[in-house]
Amino acid sequence: MLHSNKAQWIPDDPETTAVNKKTKIVQLNDYQPKNQRTNFLYRMSKNSLTSKDYVTIASSFVLMIVSATFLFIFQNEINLWHELRLNTWWGKPMYGLALTLLLIKISFLVYMAYLYHKYKAVTSVSDEELPLCTVIVPAYNEGYLVYETLLSLADSKYPIAKLQIISIDDGSKDDTWNWMLKAKQQLGGRLTIMQQPKNMGKRQALYYGFQNGKGEVFVTVDSDSIVDENTLRNLVSPFVTNKKCGAVGGNVRVLNKDKGLIPKMLNVSFTFSFEFIRSAQSVLGCVLCTPGALAAYRKDAVLNCLDDWMNQTFMGQKSTIGEDRALTNMILKQGMHVVFQKNARVFTNIPVSYSNLYKMFVRWERSNVRENIMMSKFAFTNFRKEATFGPRVLLSMQWIKLIMAFPLLMMLLFFIVSHPILFLCTSFTGILIFSTIQMIFYAKNYNVAEGFLAYVYSIFYMFSLFWITPYAIITAGKSSWLTRELPSQ
Repeated sequence: MLHSNKAQWIPDDPETTAVNKKTKIVQLNDYQPKNQRTNFLYRMSKNSLTSKDYVTIASSFVLMIVSATFLFIFQNEINLWHELRLNTWWGKPMYGLALTLLLIKISFLVYMAYLYHKYKAVTSVSDEELPLCTVIVPAYNEGYLVYETLLSLADSKYPIAKLQIISIDDGSKDDTWNWMLKAKQQLGGRLTIMQQPKNMGKRQALYYGFQNGKGEVFVTVDSDSIVDENTLRNLVSPFVTNKKCGAVGGNVRVLNKDKGLIPKMLNVSFTFSFEFIRSAQSVLGCVLCTPGALAAYRKDAVLNCLDDWMNQTFMGQKSTIGEDRALTNMILKQGMHVVFQKNARVFTNIPVSYSNLYKMFVRWERSNVRENIMMSKFAFTNFRKEATFGPRVLLSMQWIKLIMAFPLLMMLLFFIVSHPILFLCTSFTGILIFSTIQMIFYAKNYNVAEGFLAYVYSIFYMFSLFWITPYAIITAGKSSWLTRELPSQ
């Protein structure tokens, strides 16, 4: 049941946007001009490692090198142990399964590398060609960050007459609404803000924006994200050059990477995930998920599936998570292309603590389970005129990951209990080999020092987040957001 008749809209007259003086609000002279904001984004791309981070990296390398050395020294003993295992009733099937999965993974990586080298971001079209664009910013308990987000959008090199910015306060319990009022006071008629009567979820907030947006293209931006001045025009340009383009995903980087080791590691991981994986998917016209932090959608494509998206259910319950992946799926189902724009950058806040990080990953994995099921309903039909082999390969790899989650977990636990030292050595050596791909990718495109965090993150994931996918599978029916809480002050 929608409650749009109860939502509070603020008119475009800036004189009506008086701010509640009882709440701590930024003064107008705290506004950062465009050149200062651009310099801030430039600094975000620089090396952020501290002395403690270097110690962590060095320690990780010691573990990996010692493990590889151990495997080399005791190679004969390990081969003997391996032969003994093969002679058991379960040895050959397990070895065959492991070898098959390794070959599939390597083949898929080669395939993605081939696609990656074919990828090229669309360059920005002219001001005259740019479409009327509505940017929708849902906000919940973001405080000051929503103010920075809205001002960064207003600083964009996008024709003012073609840019509509809408921000929706999703019943925040902090001072988010007051920061939105302050942004309105600063930007006047360029910004429209709305306050939902209570917390109704991100999907509901986006729905209001889709209903009231006037643009030919809808852009969604998370309220804790900062865009650079060329992001919007780069993001929407594929809609002009490709009439079959239904959605575009932006390039997500970490805004708060100087706040701890976890954000720094995630920044390296995100770079590979977006600039390699999504670049390859983009060549197929089948990016599997347009990120909530920054995405653009053709208006007609959204309206074609808006009711289905808004009323989506899973296991009899209304879906309140995975709105970005769900909308991507529904646009792909229409036979339209979903692409990635490497040159459309957004810097977003990510969890600093382990507890918030695993909650975010659980939510993402639950969404993957749900939307893999949905995509399977159309991916193996003639859902579009172009080749469907690539999208089917991408989906199949998603399913292999989910199907093998429990068998691999059981094998992992068995290995840990029966041969703990061998498990540690093979794990660290494997990380040294496979994480080198991510490390080289980041070092080549950004800086070498932070690239070494690829190894640290792999170790971190192996020993503290390995349980995420199995847990998400057995709890896929849960729809709690998990991380929607007041930010720490």
